[in-house]
Amino acid sequence: MQFHLSFPVDTLENAIQHSDKLLLMGSCFAEEIGRKLEANYFDTLINPHGILFNPLSITHALTTYLDGKVYTKNDLFLHDDLWHSWDHHSRFSGTEPEQVLGEINRYQQLAAAQLEQADWLILTLGSAHAYHLKDGNRLVANNHKVAGANFYKRLCTAEEIITSLDNVMHRLFFRNRKVNILFTVSPVRYIRDGVVENNLSKAVLLQAVHHLVNKFARLYYFPAYELVIDDLRDYRFYKEDMVHPNEQAISYVWEKVVEHCIHPQSQQLLKQLTELNKAAAHRPFNPDSVRHQQFVATQLEKVRKLMQEHPELQLHKLLQQLQSQQL
Repeated sequence: MQFHLSFPVDTLENAIQHSDKLLLMGSCFAEEIGRKLEANYFDTLINPHGILFNPLSITHALTTYLDGKVYTKNDLFLHDDLWHSWDHHSRFSGTEPEQVLGEINRYQQLAAAQLEQADWLILTLGSAHAYHLKDGNRLVANNHKVAGANFYKRLCTAEEIITSLDNVMHRLFFRNRKVNILFTVSPVRYIRDGVVENNLSKAVLLQAVHHLVNKFARLYYFPAYELVIDDLRDYRFYKEDMVHPNEQAISYVWEKVVEHCIHPQSQQLLKQLTELNKAAAHRPFNPDSVRHQQFVATQLEKVRKLMQEHPELQLHKLLQQLQSQQL
């Protein structure tokens, strides 16, 4: 008896490999998948602007990387004794403007460099609702707990999203002729917008993304949204807030990412890395025993061999973890 709806997922022809450079941007779901990639030693930069929900803010951030923008104090504002940027998530906010700008511009440089060399840009769109300041009509990526009366909210049209992404992609393809773009739509349900409004928002995002994927080569779609909403389709796969997918759901989507988006050679490498991570995290009852020391020596030999075979892997921390267990 079948208790859930399964459907075929397209496998990427030019699948992601450990030698690739990845830039992930978008909603909090981008961070969940990004951390999985990072934990498995992919060359990954995640959300250099912080979490971004709407596609217009994502394209604006990409434009700042392509333009080499350097943020100044004029780009910040003070609210509740903290300095903020309307373009960035509140993780960048702080009490000292120089410190805020230092961190923002450090990530600007990292993102610009990663984007120039990226093999994959992975964009997770969260909501088609955008917020603008009433004073000046400025698009904001985060309201930083400023009173809602200062903003107006609107639902972007599919045409507006398509135009925005289309423009930035043409610029990106001119600068980086090898980059592929993988789109996902976040399965996070933004019910604060309203249930009907959330569904309408997701429909707009899906329409825009599929238009672009069907129009351009090197653009792909991974159905993270459908895997949670239509395949799992059960509130037991959500956290207590009934909004965010829980760890089980994220792991299920990750399994599909590995199966359909990761190159078979890297899939084999993932298995070895998973075992080595478990070995490094293992805490024996008697760490001084001959048996455990032999175990550590074996794992160290495996890590050193992988470092020789795959110099692109950043395994130094893993090596240090194991070395710290040696007598």
